Order: sequence, then C-alpha cells, then structure tokens
Amino acid sequence: VQLQASGGGLVQAGGSLGLSCRTSGNVFSIGVMGWYRQAAGAQRELVARIYSSGDTNYADFVKGRFIISREDAKNTVNLQMNSLKPEDTAVYFCMVVIRSQTYWGQGTLVTVSS
Repeated sequence: VQLQASGGGLVQAGGSLGLSCRTSGNVFSIGVMGWYRQAAGAQRELVARIYSSGDTNYADFVKGRFIISREDAKNTVNLQMNSLKPEDTAVYFCMVVIRSQTYWGQGTLVTVSS
C-alpha cells in the first residue's frame, strides 16, 4: 500500500490551498482516512479525519477553515484549507487505516507567509 500526497506549497496568510492523497497498491476497504501535520520542533498532530460513514473529526484549530473529503472510487482523501494562518505552516501527512493497519504518506510541505 502506498500513499501519494500532492498539493503543498507556499501561500500567503488568508489564502487557500488544497491537498490530495491517493492510496494505491493492495487496497481493500479503507476505513479511516485523515491528515496530520508536524511543524518544526513539534509533535505530529491530528488535523482532520473522515470515516467510511462520512463522519468527520476536526482539530479545534482548523474548525470552520478546513474541509476534509474522500473519494472512495479513487481511494483519495482531500483537504481543502481556507483562511490559512502562518501557524498552519507544517509538513502535512495523509494516513489511511486498512484492516486495522495504519499507512502514512510521505508528507507535503505547506508554508503560509505573513
């Protein structure tokens, strides 16, 4: 199972950016899909996750600004990030859970300039 994330980059504060992550390989039914992030010198933290039911969880610091979605036919999870702040600067990692096993993408850098 491989996860390929795309969409990171540099954006000004207040701007928007979209991330996408596609899962490939020996993929069966994907359960939870999500995004985490890790800023320099900090621990990795949950940003948002979406269950196969469509239910979602968001970290408080992104509620109302970020939207997570999934396209099961494409084994893809997306993260639309709006009203970005400099403190959103981090490496963003996608993850999926397949048969109780967690898989991670390689990370994509998001830099928000003030």
